[in-house]
Amino acid sequence: MEQPNVTHDGAAALTPRFWVALVVASVLTGLIGQALMWLLRAVEYWAYGFRSGSYQAAVAATSPLHRVLMLLLAGVLGALGWYATRRYLAHQSSEIDDAVWNGSGKVHVRRSLATSVVSEVTIGLGASAGREAAPKLMGGAVASFLSTRFALSDGQRVLLVACAGGAGLAAVYNVPLGGAFFTAEVMLGSFALPVVLAALSSSFIATLTGWLTLSHAATYSDVANFQYSTSLLVWSSIAGVVIGLFAAANIRILGWVAHRRPRGANLLWVMPLAFTFLGIVGIWRPELFGNGIDIAHQAFLGVGTLSLLLLLAVLKPLATALTLGAGAAGGVFTPVLATGAALGGALGVAWAHLWPGAPVGACALVGAAAMIGSSMQAPLAALALVTELTHSGLGVMIPMIAATTIATLVVRTLDGYSIYTARLPRHEGGT
Repeated sequence: MEQPNVTHDGAAALTPRFWVALVVASVLTGLIGQALMWLLRAVEYWAYGFRSGSYQAAVAATSPLHRVLMLLLAGVLGALGWYATRRYLAHQSSEIDDAVWNGSGKVHVRRSLATSVVSEVTIGLGASAGREAAPKLMGGAVASFLSTRFALSDGQRVLLVACAGGAGLAAVYNVPLGGAFFTAEVMLGSFALPVVLAALSSSFIATLTGWLTLSHAATYSDVANFQYSTSLLVWSSIAGVVIGLFAAANIRILGWVAHRRPRGANLLWVMPLAFTFLGIVGIWRPELFGNGIDIAHQAFLGVGTLSLLLLLAVLKPLATALTLGAGAAGGVFTPVLATGAALGGALGVAWAHLWPGAPVGACALVGAAAMIGSSMQAPLAALALVTELTHSGLGVMIPMIAATTIATLVVRTLDGYSIYTARLPRHEGGT
């Protein structure tokens, strides 16, 4: 018997026409990702004067009233935008995960564009959600459109949409390997050679295109090159169980609120009210604004007390659940990463009193990988993403693998859902 994954392409033939479509889709995904990040930064600068450095610090420098008003504005704009989108484009789909998993691969450009623009605007104003959902969605929408123009088969369309979705993530975070793993492990659940070739090519092209205006540097800079220790390995084995239980609870909360979000005109008052509440909480905890990038960064640097890290590990997922439960469309990748980093850091601080030798920053790094891997049910993608996002982690790869594997197994054993499957819409027309 020959090696199985080199004998044929499977349902999606990698024809010359497919490769041309993939190159075009990947370039467009990179360009659109840049445009969406430009929009996000423009809103952040208008709302908080933020250009670079710490978004959290920029938010904290504003008055309490200003923070509440920005979240209220986010709630009003989000409610109006998504109400109009869901009412007048109800016949169109803007849910890339569902489109890939149901086998159609059909994602509509107009609704996806409207959803993505509103998402980035609200996140820039402080809504607690991830910025990656918009470029991921738009990559899929562009790929779906091109698959029709190139007369691709159904199997080719699904592969192209999945590749472009992962490429959107890769382009805006500068994680080509992580984006390809995300496509294969999360979107398609296959590491067959044709899938890997297409996924790697798409993420590479989109990331290279993104370099035209986006940074080449790590998203989380100045993270130490942590080294292995027996203390860290033992800690990782124990922390993996705790993180897995925490991830499972978070997945269930996200799924619960996703299926109970306001419908129809109720969105017009629920979202402004919920966002205003988050703005009020943000008077005391500005870290909750935005996607949580500063929470993770501080944890990776070993900054924070046990009580603060534990508090943020609890509040961030609740803030994100409230945001999405109010009817918002946004990502959960960065908030989940921030939650894992904070929880890992907190557990690391506590562990240091029992067995010194496991740096808090290393524990945060391991915690982030374990939380992402278990929450996405994609351990390989998580390891690649954390390593690329920080340009660190190779020295503690064994503890990272241990914690990520254990946490993923815990979630899989409990119910097997992920942060994506738990939020799938009940076929109401997409996000």
